[in-house]
Amino acid sequence: MYYSSIGIIALIVLCIINVEALRKVEKTSENNLRLKYRQYLIALIVFFISDIFWGFFYEKRWMILTYTDTCLFFASMALSVLFWTRAVVAFSGKSNKAGKILVLSGWLIFSFEITFLLVNLFVPTVFTFREDKEYVPLPARYIGLLLQILLFLITSVYSAIMAGRSTGMNRSHYRTISISGIITSFFITVQMFFPLMPFYSVGCLFGTCIIHTFVYKDKDVEHSIAIRNAKQKAYKDGLTGVKNKLAYLEALAELENALESGELTEYGVVVFDVNGLKTINDTLGHEAGDEAIKSGCRIICHQFDHSPVFRIGGDEFVAILKGRDYANRETLLEEFRKTISENQENGDVVVASGLAIYDASKDDSYNDVFKRADESMYKQKRSLKTVMSQVSL
Repeated sequence: MYYSSIGIIALIVLCIINVEALRKVEKTSENNLRLKYRQYLIALIVFFISDIFWGFFYEKRWMILTYTDTCLFFASMALSVLFWTRAVVAFSGKSNKAGKILVLSGWLIFSFEITFLLVNLFVPTVFTFREDKEYVPLPARYIGLLLQILLFLITSVYSAIMAGRSTGMNRSHYRTISISGIITSFFITVQMFFPLMPFYSVGCLFGTCIIHTFVYKDKDVEHSIAIRNAKQKAYKDGLTGVKNKLAYLEALAELENALESGELTEYGVVVFDVNGLKTINDTLGHEAGDEAIKSGCRIICHQFDHSPVFRIGGDEFVAILKGRDYANRETLLEEFRKTISENQENGDVVVASGLAIYDASKDDSYNDVFKRADESMYKQKRSLKTVMSQVSL
């Protein structure tokens, strides 16, 4: 059981440190590296499992199971090497000639192992067992391991060259991959001379731990940041810079969930609308209209600076009030309308507003609150137009 215990430890450690990397992800170009690395880890898991069972079967001298598992051992070993080359090339993010040769080499080694394992069924070339049931490694086994050593060394050289062409964190990552390849090559070399010791598993474990600690975690953080930045960009209104309709819809879903769970018990909604936008567009042009929208948005954001502001239409905005802004809602709205009144006198942008607060006794959903706020806004909009007409006279 000593032989199998090493594989068991390697398998447990691999699964623990790579629990996030082993999660299934959507097959997209952005997830290419994660997918390739996950395939490599799965191939290693299969290899570790076969290595564990090999030690157990061989100790019991269950020869049919031992022979079958030995074939799986060599096949999964070769598959992990192939997936390793694919992961390294995916990390580089470049489909250059050297990368293609690297992956092709992985395929050649995999094909070599599978071919000779099939031949081994009829003519022993990779391994055999003596009459006393002792395991005997044969030339094809040594050739296969030698090819793997060369491939890992070539991978190390490839990564070292890429490190020289890179800067910052990428340079450090490539150097780490290069070191990992050298360490794995060393343990495979030792395995060649000690066929009944699990040095290959130890080498794979060391190499994977180094990659996860110094490369994959950084790449995972970079991936998360990229997703967050893309999400923020998708939720941002291009004209005003505030949150857009998509962000608004997601915020409403979160709000409804918070109400159902009891996490949120009170909130307010303020609906805004820029007055006279059509007239501005018709008389001064759409650029002037855009400036009016941006100017109105700045006033809203300045007054309700602790609340999310969404542009949900051409000239329509919504602020959802919680916390401090909810507690000070009447004062904030009064100050906002005072600013708008001054703007109206000075011929600046005019924004109508309407406030409504959530009432659990009568509101079945957010839409009920929004409707009251919208009605209040239109009431003030008409009032502002009346004032404007009187000033014109």
